[in-house]
Amino acid sequence: MSTKILVIDDDANICELLRIFLENEGYKVKSASDGAEGIAAFKAYEPDLVLLDIMLPKKDGWQVCREIREMSQKPIIMITAKGEVFDKVLGLELGADDFIVKPFDTKEISARVKAVLRRYTNHDRGEEDETVKFDNIEISLRKYELKLNGKAIDIPPKELELLYFLASNYNRVFTRDQLLDKVWGFDYLGDSRTVDVHVKRLREKLEGVSDKWNLKTVWGVGYKFELL
Repeated sequence: MSTKILVIDDDANICELLRIFLENEGYKVKSASDGAEGIAAFKAYEPDLVLLDIMLPKKDGWQVCREIREMSQKPIIMITAKGEVFDKVLGLELGADDFIVKPFDTKEISARVKAVLRRYTNHDRGEEDETVKFDNIEISLRKYELKLNGKAIDIPPKELELLYFLASNYNRVFTRDQLLDKVWGFDYLGDSRTVDVHVKRLREKLEGVSDKWNLKTVWGVGYKFELL
């Protein structure tokens, strides 16, 4: 069964370019020209991945990303003409999985789509069956679930993957570049702010859960999950 991709972009030429290219790659493609239409199409089409432009009429890409994340964890790659750090950080905070900057190369689109789908599919199938447990915390990749004090907590996939990796390698320090490689599986445009944003959001969720471990910044180096 072909993987379904939804393209949400108000530029008809870009939608057509992506449709032709992605269909040649073997994907099924549907497009929407504004944010409101994009949300409706997401509900009706149930795509496996969304390519989402930021500058959209009716509802911008930020709002569309928020609404999709309220109902689904399917991967979202945001498309921006700006390429500014602020756009990337905000998109990551809203739950985007990756970014592509206009003008883009179709080879880059292909590589990023495949990488994001591979990571999502592997975890969705439960190919990693490990569960990490410490005081008041349980992280399961098989169930894709985080429990704090025995209660399941809503968490975006990439945050859970990062927390699982650090906790699985407790007391070991990783640089931002190492985490990008190990967790994201590719060089995220050299933007280490990706890691910082996810760590910040994890800390908000983990605050006050236990005094026997913490998510620690090792200044000048990176991060580690530290057992106290």
